[in-house]
Amino acid sequence: MPSKKRIVVKIGSSLLANPDLLTPRWAFIQRLLEDITKLRSDGYEVVLCSSGAVALGLNMLNEKPETAGLRDKQAAAACGMPLLLNAYKQVAHEFGFDIAQVLVTLQDMEERKRFLNTKNTVHRLLQGDILPIVNENDSITTEEIRVGDNDRLAAKVAQMIQADHLVILTCIDGLYDKNPEEPGAKLVEEVHDVSEYIAVTEGTSSLGSGGMLTKMQAANMAQNAGCTTLIANGEHEAPVSSVLYNERPHTKCLAHTKPASAWAAWLTDRLQIAGSIVIRDELANSLSDSPEHVLHEDIKSIQGQYVKGDVIHVYDESGAEIARGMTNFSSEETMVLARHPEISPKELLGYQTGGTVISRENLIVLEDRHLLWDKPDQETMVEVSET
Repeated sequence: MPSKKRIVVKIGSSLLANPDLLTPRWAFIQRLLEDITKLRSDGYEVVLCSSGAVALGLNMLNEKPETAGLRDKQAAAACGMPLLLNAYKQVAHEFGFDIAQVLVTLQDMEERKRFLNTKNTVHRLLQGDILPIVNENDSITTEEIRVGDNDRLAAKVAQMIQADHLVILTCIDGLYDKNPEEPGAKLVEEVHDVSEYIAVTEGTSSLGSGGMLTKMQAANMAQNAGCTTLIANGEHEAPVSSVLYNERPHTKCLAHTKPASAWAAWLTDRLQIAGSIVIRDELANSLSDSPEHVLHEDIKSIQGQYVKGDVIHVYDESGAEIARGMTNFSSEETMVLARHPEISPKELLGYQTGGTVISRENLIVLEDRHLLWDKPDQETMVEVSET
C-alpha cells in the first residue's frame, strides 16, 4: 500500500470552460490548484483527471457543443489540449510545482500490459512530486473505441494507483433522491449500494459527456477497489479539501470494507464490453460454489469480435450476467471449437492447445456489489448450433 494518502480529482468540462465563451475559467483553475497545493502540503499525493479540451478547442473551429460532430470534436480536442495544459502550467508555476500530461485511450485501460505501463508512468510522476493530469486522447478516438466519460476513467485511475479517495467535482452538490429540479428533492449524503440510485441518474450537461449515471458507475468501480468516492459542487473556494475534510454538503459513496484484489478489480470493472458468451446452465449454476474452467463445450452462443487476452462477459441461458474472464481464444477460434466438440482443439486450430476458453484463475464470479451489464441484443448473438 502507498505510504502517502492518494486522491484522484475529476474535473468536469462545465467547471473548466465558460459555457458561453468556451474559454478557460481562470479563477476556478486558480482556486483548484491552490487547493491542491494545500493538499500536497498536508501529505496527499494527487492525480487530476481533467475534461475540458474539446470545449476549449471548439472556438478555434467556429463550432458549438450542440452542433459539433465526431470529427469536429476530435479536431477540437487537438486544438484545446494545449490551451488546457497551458492554463494548468501557468497556474501551477505560481504555486511552485510541475505538471505532466498523461493521455490515454480505452486500450490503455482495458489491456493488461498497457494498463500496467500507464500505472508505472503515473507512479513515477508521483515519485517526482509532479502533478499528473490524465485525460482521454479524444483527438484519435472514435465512438466505438473511446472510454466515453472521464468519470469512469478517473475511477480506473483511482483503482490503478490504489487511491484512498476519488473526488468528482461537478455543477451540483451531489446525488439527489430524484431530479434535483423537482420540489422536495433531497441530497443523498451516504451511499452503500449504488444500484439503488441508478434509476434517478439520467441527464448530462451541455459541455460534458457524463451525467450522474456515469458518476454512480465510477463510484461502484472505486468502491470495489477499496476507494471512497466524494461527489460535490466544484464552485467553492477550496473545492477539493472542503469536501475531503467534510466541511460542506456532498455525497459520499463508501468503499467496500473488503476490497477486491488489484487483479480482480481490473478484471471485473470494465469500461467497454469486448465480447460475451452464453454458457450452459449446468456450468453457470456450479460457478456460484467455486470457479471452474469454461470449456468450449460449455458455450451456447457468442457475441462480438474479441481477441485472445480480452476480458469477456459471461451470461447464463436466461440472460443474467454471472462472471467476467480473460479469454484464451479469439471469438473466431472460440466458435470453431464450440461448434466441433468432437474434434480435438489441435486439429481444429493447427497448434497444440486445450479446449479451455477461460481458465478458472482468470475468471471472476460477480457478486451483488458489482453493477451488471445487460445481455447483448439477441440479434447480435451467434448460436453455436448454427451452421
